[in-house]
Amino acid sequence: MTMFSHEFLGRLRKLRLVVDSKRTGIHKGIRRSHKFGSSLEFSDFRTYQPGDDVRLVDWNVYGRTKRHYIKRYLDEEEIKIAIYLDCTSSMRIVETKWIIAKKIAAALSYMALVNEDRLSFIPISATDTRSVERKGSNYAKQVLSDIIQIQIKGTTSSFIKEMEKKLQKGKQLTIIITDGMESIDDYEKLLLKAASAKAQILFIHILSKEEINPDYTGDAKLIDSEMETEVNVSISSKLVSVYQLRLKDHNEKLELICRKLGIQYIFFSDEKTVEELFISTFISRGIVQ
Repeated sequence: MTMFSHEFLGRLRKLRLVVDSKRTGIHKGIRRSHKFGSSLEFSDFRTYQPGDDVRLVDWNVYGRTKRHYIKRYLDEEEIKIAIYLDCTSSMRIVETKWIIAKKIAAALSYMALVNEDRLSFIPISATDTRSVERKGSNYAKQVLSDIIQIQIKGTTSSFIKEMEKKLQKGKQLTIIITDGMESIDDYEKLLLKAASAKAQILFIHILSKEEINPDYTGDAKLIDSEMETEVNVSISSKLVSVYQLRLKDHNEKLELICRKLGIQYIFFSDEKTVEELFISTFISRGIVQ
């Protein structure tokens, strides 16, 4: 699978996710604030936590105490970013959509880590892929590569049910990447639960070109990729029009739920590139800067 160009990665290193400090956790990082961080003004020490950059360990203190401590400085902050990637069968049935979804998750993870934010990457409904908990720019390239190269062998059928089990609580930036292929009522319950945790939420809704504008005609057997049910149909232009109207209604309702809950909603098709999403859409919508 094609990785990102050096030019695009260079652009990502200059960008950062825009966050509402009232709804995200503040710890050590490189974002400007009046909290603790990594400026030249020393404050005190804190204990080392898994995922911290080992280069920040004060080895002189370790020599005296045999414990790992990290210096704390003023004027900078970190946020916690949790990225949930829908790995159900409907996401993977169209290869271009699946590749782009992984690239979006990988690029967001890379951006978080190069900004020294604390990252949780959670693949939802993937029974054979573990979550990733990392912090520090030294992990950025490896995490980027690992996410892009994810190969899913086993999945569960429901994104929403599995995400409800793994939804992290507390102040953070929550990013959800999904095709929205489940009932509106279930999505509303999930998003209400996520919003009640007082997190800042970004909902990225991704569909393929053929899902938006199917170009099929004639007799066909349709298979539900998640429920594994089958139905024989005769596809006509009239049937396609009915499908498109129902899809449009579904998508509009999903967007409306997001807006009512104060959730940023982005619709994206595999007709565009990830580079366009970040450099154009995300910047113009104030999601990154």
